[in-house]
Amino acid sequence: MLFLLILLLGLLAQFFLPWWSIALVCFGLAIWKAQYGRHAFLSGFLAIGLTWLGGALFWHLATDGVLSNRVATMMTVNSAWILVAVTTFLGAMVGGVSALSGYLVRRLWE
Repeated sequence: MLFLLILLLGLLAQFFLPWWSIALVCFGLAIWKAQYGRHAFLSGFLAIGLTWLGGALFWHLATDGVLSNRVATMMTVNSAWILVAVTTFLGAMVGGVSALSGYLVRRLWE
């Protein structure tokens, strides 16, 4: 349930708000719905990782790799796929840590 909520609301938030809005979504939903710390972290990590993987693959495939190759060259990375993997991992970590923080804040108040 938490995974799906983070996935859907995180995806909607990224259409209209800046990238860091995913942290607020994960934090707020984990305060409300998380049952355990591991549950909160994995839900945020997997949901936002999947969202960012989908976005990175969409832009890579929609531009035939031109955009991601140029950004990879600008970032001095050898491959566009490494850039996609790093982007996915960074988004996933933001989601996971934000959700875990939300769960821990709720435990602090209990």
